[in-house]
Amino acid sequence: MGIMHIDADILIIGGGAAGCFAAVEIYKKSPNCRVVIMEKAHIERSGCLAMGLNAINAYLHSGQTPESYVSYVEREFEGVIRKDLVYTIAQGLNEVVKDVEEMGLPVEKNEDGTYKKRGKRSIRILGERLKPILAEAVAKTSTQVLNRTVATNFIYDGGRICGAFGYGIKDSKFYAVRAKAVIVATGGASGIYRPNNPGEARHLMWYCPWNAGTGYAMGIRAGAEMTSFENRFIALRVKDVHAPTGTIAVGVRSKQINARGEDYLELYYKHLGGNKCLTQYRLLATVEETKAGRGPCYLDTTTLNDADERRLKEDFLNMNPQIILLWASEGMDPRKKPVEIQGTEPFVVGGHCQSGYWIDKERRTTLKGLYAAGEVAGGAPKKYVSGTWVEARIAATTALEDIKGVSLEDIDSELIHTEKSRVLTPLTKKSGISPSEVRERLQKIMDEYAGGISVNYALHEERLLEARRLLKCLKGRLKDMTAVNNYNLVEALECIDRVDVARVLVEHLICRKETRWACYQTRLDYPKKEDSRWLSFVNSIYNSETDEIKMVERPLS
Repeated sequence: MGIMHIDADILIIGGGAAGCFAAVEIYKKSPNCRVVIMEKAHIERSGCLAMGLNAINAYLHSGQTPESYVSYVEREFEGVIRKDLVYTIAQGLNEVVKDVEEMGLPVEKNEDGTYKKRGKRSIRILGERLKPILAEAVAKTSTQVLNRTVATNFIYDGGRICGAFGYGIKDSKFYAVRAKAVIVATGGASGIYRPNNPGEARHLMWYCPWNAGTGYAMGIRAGAEMTSFENRFIALRVKDVHAPTGTIAVGVRSKQINARGEDYLELYYKHLGGNKCLTQYRLLATVEETKAGRGPCYLDTTTLNDADERRLKEDFLNMNPQIILLWASEGMDPRKKPVEIQGTEPFVVGGHCQSGYWIDKERRTTLKGLYAAGEVAGGAPKKYVSGTWVEARIAATTALEDIKGVSLEDIDSELIHTEKSRVLTPLTKKSGISPSEVRERLQKIMDEYAGGISVNYALHEERLLEARRLLKCLKGRLKDMTAVNNYNLVEALECIDRVDVARVLVEHLICRKETRWACYQTRLDYPKKEDSRWLSFVNSIYNSETDEIKMVERPLS
C-alpha cells in the first residue's frame, strides 16, 4: 500500500462550513498559498449542514451590537463564557453573511432590500444548497481537496504541529501531509451516547452521525488543552425525525404544550417575566413534564393559518425534509395534530455549547502551529454557522501571518510507518470485536453512567466513577477491533476517537461539582449553581505516555 506525501503551507482538517470558508479566505489574502483540505466525506455535502439550513441564527439586526450579543450569550450560559472570543465573533457576523450571500446563498429580503428577520438575532435564508455553494467557492481557488480521506492523527514533533496523517477510503492510500500550519475544523462529536432512535434508524439523529469527534480526539492525543466538555448540548427536537423545533417555535410562534394542552413554559417560567426562558429551560421543562406523567409534549401547530403552514413546510424543506416526508407518508396535518417533541441524546459541540480546544483570541490552540475554528473551538457558544465563518476568517488570517519564515519540517519515516501500522491493523486481524460492538458498548456505558436519555440526563459521582472505570476497560479492548473493508475501518477509527472523547468528557463531568447548565449538566449530588466556586472554566490535558487526564481550572476572561 502506497504512501502519498503531500506538502502544504496550510492544511485544513474538515471541509464543512468553517473549513471551506477558511480555504476561500486564505486564497483571497494569499492566492499563492498552498492549501489542502482533508475531508472524510465530500465537501459538497459534508458536515452538520449537509442537508441545508433555513436560517442564519447569529446575525445582528439594527439595535443589536457586539456588546449586546455578548450579554445575551453570557446570560444563556449562566455567566461562563469566553467574552473575548464571543465578542470577536459578534464583530464579524454581518460581514461574513454578506460574503456568503455574494458566493450565491439566497437570503430572504423585505421589499426595501433588508434581510428578513426570523427572530431577534436571526434571518431567513433558502439554504438547502449551502454546502454546494461553499464547495463551488472552494473550487474557484487553487485549494487541493482530499475528499474521502479520513484524518487519523496530527504529525507532532513535540514542539509544533507540522501536518497530519490520513487514509483514503476510496484509494486505500495512506497520506502524510506536511504543513507549516494546520487549521482543525472537523465539527463536534455525535454517537457517544445511545441515540433515542435505535437499530437501523440509529443514524437519524440531530447532529451529523459521521461527526465522530475526530478533531477533538487528535488534539487530545497530541496533548492540546481542551475546555468545557461538561457543557454538553442536548437538543429539543421533533420526535423521531429530529427536525428543529426552533423552526416551529420561532418561525411560526407555536407554544410548547403538554398532553393536557397546557402551555407548560408559562407555568414554569412566568415568574421570570418577559422572554427570560433560557434555551436549556425549554428542554428541562419538557423532561419534568414527562416525568410527572403529563407527556407527551408538543409544539401546538393547530393554530396555524394557511400561510403559516406553507412557510413552515418551506422552511423544513430547506433544512430537514424528513418531517415533510413523515407528514406525507402518514397523512398527518400539523394543523390537526400538534407536533410531538423530545430531547435528543447528549452531544459534544462547540457551536451551540462550548466544548472544544482552549484557544486565544486569534484562534491559536495550546499546540504551536495548530488553530481551531467552528465547532471544535471552545469557549464561545451560540456561534452557529455565521460564527464558524468568523472564526474561520480569524484562524486563516492568524495562520497566514504565523507561517511567515516557517519551513516545512522533515517527517521521521519511522513515525509515518508507526501511524500507518496503527491505522491499518484492524484490517489485518482475522478475529476480534467489531466496530459496531464497540460502539454499542460505549453508548451503553455513557447512557447509563454518564447522564444519557435513560436517566433523564442526570449525573452523580458514583455513576461517573463507574463510567471512568468502564471506559478505561473499553479502551484496552480497542486493540482487538477488526475491520473487513475500508468503510468498516473508518468505523473502527471513529470508535477509537469517540472513546478518547468520552473519557475526557467524563473527567470534565466529574470535576465540575455543581449544576451550572440544567439538563446539559445536572448533578444530583450537587444540585445548586455555585458562583462563589465555579465561575471558571474546567479544562483538561491528556498525557499519552501515562494515559492520564490532568484537570486544570482557568479563570473567566
